[in-house]
Amino acid sequence: MEKRIDQAQVRKVARLSRLELTDTEVEEFTGQLSAILDYVEKMNELDTTNVQPLAHCLPISNVLRRDIVKESLGTEKVLANAPQRDEEFFKVPKILDDSSGA
Repeated sequence: MEKRIDQAQVRKVARLSRLELTDTEVEEFTGQLSAILDYVEKMNELDTTNVQPLAHCLPISNVLRRDIVKESLGTEKVLANAPQRDEEFFKVPKILDDSSGA
């Protein structure tokens, strides 16, 4: 098996991904990623000239309803059962404090 990816590339991807890898892990991932690229190269040898692209391997389709414009419920109906409201809005408990940085 020819090495298609070297340790420098693995270290660069790890750094970009903010991963700290040991030398053993770098060596292991170099071999694993090279094996993956070898497998993809092997699949590229297949003749797919007359093969249509697929979104799914089974013949399924989404069941969608018709997109029909209807009258909305209105603010009063929507907020009728709200436990708490603030004029035309739902009032919910505060979940972030001032020190959360959000």
